Amino acid sequence: MDRATVAELGLRARFGRKEPVEGRRGIVVTSHPLAVRAGTDVLKEGGNACDAALAAAAAQLVVEPHMTAVTGGLSMLYHDAASATSSYLNGNVAAPLTRLAGFGGADLSTGRGVPVPGWWPAFRAAHARFGTGTRNRLLAPAVQLAHDGFPVHPYLFGELYAHRAELGAHPQAREAYLPGGSLVAPGDTLRQERLGRTLQRLRDEDLDYYLGDFARAFSSECVRGGGVITPDDFHAYEPGWYEPVRGSYRGVEVVASAPPDDGGAQLVDALHRLETCDVPSMGPATESADTLELLARVHNDVYYAPARTGEEPAPAGGPRHGRMPSPGTIHVTVVDERRNIASITHSHMASPWVNGLFAEGTQLSGGGSFFQRGMPEPGRRARVYLAPNLLLSAGRPVLASGSPSVSLVACLLQNLVHLVDFGLPIEEVVAMPRFGARPHEPEHGWLPGVTLEHGFPADVDTEFRRRWAASGGWLSDLGPWHSLTGNFEGVTLDAGSGLLRSCADPRRNGAAEAY
Repeated sequence: MDRATVAELGLRARFGRKEPVEGRRGIVVTSHPLAVRAGTDVLKEGGNACDAALAAAAAQLVVEPHMTAVTGGLSMLYHDAASATSSYLNGNVAAPLTRLAGFGGADLSTGRGVPVPGWWPAFRAAHARFGTGTRNRLLAPAVQLAHDGFPVHPYLFGELYAHRAELGAHPQAREAYLPGGSLVAPGDTLRQERLGRTLQRLRDEDLDYYLGDFARAFSSECVRGGGVITPDDFHAYEPGWYEPVRGSYRGVEVVASAPPDDGGAQLVDALHRLETCDVPSMGPATESADTLELLARVHNDVYYAPARTGEEPAPAGGPRHGRMPSPGTIHVTVVDERRNIASITHSHMASPWVNGLFAEGTQLSGGGSFFQRGMPEPGRRARVYLAPNLLLSAGRPVLASGSPSVSLVACLLQNLVHLVDFGLPIEEVVAMPRFGARPHEPEHGWLPGVTLEHGFPADVDTEFRRRWAASGGWLSDLGPWHSLTGNFEGVTLDAGSGLLRSCADPRRNGAAEAY
């Protein structure tokens, strides 16, 4: 991308309503226009959905450092059109090989809350199985954006300002985010030279660097912060391929993430429960308190149930007081000309810069927040409710989607119901008000409740609140279009016309591009 394009796309990164896009060859949707362009450029050059999604995800390491990092995790649902098969890659964060005795909320802002990362091993595994482009090509936008810079967008600046104390306390953070002693301002250029060198070394040296200098620098910084990770943890980590979970809803097959990324199982379970109800006759949630209440209660039944997992957890230990990060996450959905589909969720699994620890130009993830959901056995994956998903009709994909945030399952459930049961256009669906999940609390962990956006008709809003309060339910207001209710990154596929459609969610700074 030339500098003019970077400047133009960077300034398009805004909150608020977006226009829908459509095309017949390929499409990319995610939470920053520069990452979207990185993906669509790869598609136009002949790359497939996996290539484009990985290029977009790598660019997001640079343009959305408040949401993802190479020290976090990456998971992908991939549909291969030629074989009509779907695979799920779990490259999520893992527990250290050394047990974290008595782990609790107070650990989340220290090195003890740093998990073993899986982002780069997962990137490599996805590229090896499904990618066609070179690693150099897929990382090129990320490297360029790190060295040349890009305009700081509103979401990023807000998080930089909120965490300026943590950033200001570390020299690697100061050199990027506070050059000259003050924060890079909205619209000004953010350059991350050290991160750019890290991406170049990953590109050129691969595991020699990742398991060598990178692992040693990461481990040293983690231990400095009170953690226990060593290079042995990096050597022991392996990304895993799983068979996705499957279900159905109104005659449509649902394919989604496999445990221990258990959001897919939650989504399938919730849709199965809803199938017994005549939701279409009740009306959309924006028109019916009955529908809104039903969706919220079904969501809470599955979301707050014991975590579904393919890996047995260890006892979590007693909770401790401390600040609980709200997971920061990104989702990318890509469909290519051959109708391969990549649905990637990647993240540092925590609030940004929560522990103030940095190595090789990037923060150390605080994703140990998910250990409070159930401590994994040493070296095993955290239980994370990611839910990349795919809907098929008569074996042909009709919808691919995913979402970030603590409310991602709620977000997906509401959007899928409004798309499937009511046939609403995607641009209308993403802009509808939503409920979300209750944020995690360090002293108690995951507790039932709902957060509620403004924007519902007064009669629906009033009746829902009355019923929820009468049942003793916890509820908190969010205001309109809040990022805690998720960010629907969906693509609809018309099997007859071949038309692809998407619309970026107003709750983040994203975009969609089609051609």
